[in-house]
Amino acid sequence: MLLSELSARARRIRQLYDEQAVRRGGRPWTAAEFAQGFAGDVGDLMKLTMAKQGLRPAADVDRRLAHELSDCLWSVLVLAEAHGIDLETSFLQTMDELEQRITAEA
Repeated sequence: MLLSELSARARRIRQLYDEQAVRRGGRPWTAAEFAQGFAGDVGDLMKLTMAKQGLRPAADVDRRLAHELSDCLWSVLVLAEAHGIDLETSFLQTMDELEQRITAEA
């Protein structure tokens, strides 16, 4: 699946969350609120990564780790769109910069 397809799917899920919030008498989340949720997901990811390394107890680690990584990816896709970031272009540019920096040190 292409990044553009993943982004479209993430957008659709965000729309569903927005609609659900309105139905429940609330309002859609702002980009800042999505970033706060992402920070919580990263904390959960850290705990599961530690569990995978045997540093803390957790059941069903592989399934939960895959789920949390997917949650984090969703958040990144939603935040990129909310801020008008072309994530594919930015990612490729950043990887080029990192590659150049690393190979220059060799």
